[in-house]
Amino acid sequence: MFTGIITGIGHISAVHPLGDTATHGKRLTLTCPPGYLDDVGLGDSIALNGACMTVTTLDAAQNQFSIDISAESLDKTAGLDQLGTVNLEKALRAHDRLGGHMVSGHVDGIGQVTYFAEIGESWQLRVMAPPALAKYLAYKGSITINGVSLTVNQIQDSPAGCEMTINLIPHTVQNTALGTLKVGSRVNLEIDLIARYVERMLNVDSDELKNDFSIGK
Repeated sequence: MFTGIITGIGHISAVHPLGDTATHGKRLTLTCPPGYLDDVGLGDSIALNGACMTVTTLDAAQNQFSIDISAESLDKTAGLDQLGTVNLEKALRAHDRLGGHMVSGHVDGIGQVTYFAEIGESWQLRVMAPPALAKYLAYKGSITINGVSLTVNQIQDSPAGCEMTINLIPHTVQNTALGTLKVGSRVNLEIDLIARYVERMLNVDSDELKNDFSIGK
């Protein structure tokens, strides 16, 4: 589990294919800020642009680690198949503060930036989410964009999907990789966990649930 509070900006410094066909994944080598890996061990989970990955090799002295990403994960995410900056977040510990919201590190869909510009002291970011995710987005609701926990300020539905408007304070732009976005950039989206359960409860027949969980079964 994660919180959507970015703890470092990393850089994908090398991408190596794990095979010769489209069914093979890739091995990514990432370079981190000095000291970032001091409390990281092999097998630990780190979210890269919101996608939960497992540390497979570790070189803390060189501030580098590697992960293996499957072809399926590459197909369902954006920005993890090429060199560039990524948002990093280590897995949530039981005693940590929950500064953002509960994030699973499982990408639900890929959005596209439709607008990104400085307005006053802040930045306005607009992202078009796929139609399938529109029902999970709400005014003042939570959304994870490239691993960052953010609040939706406005939504606009259309046949193309749901365009959400986000306000980014300077601190967020300066301390995450969101500042590198531009119109047309593809971003990883994860909907709020609560929205998943609300949909499930609204769409499952109540009598069916009673039968499944009745006393004695």
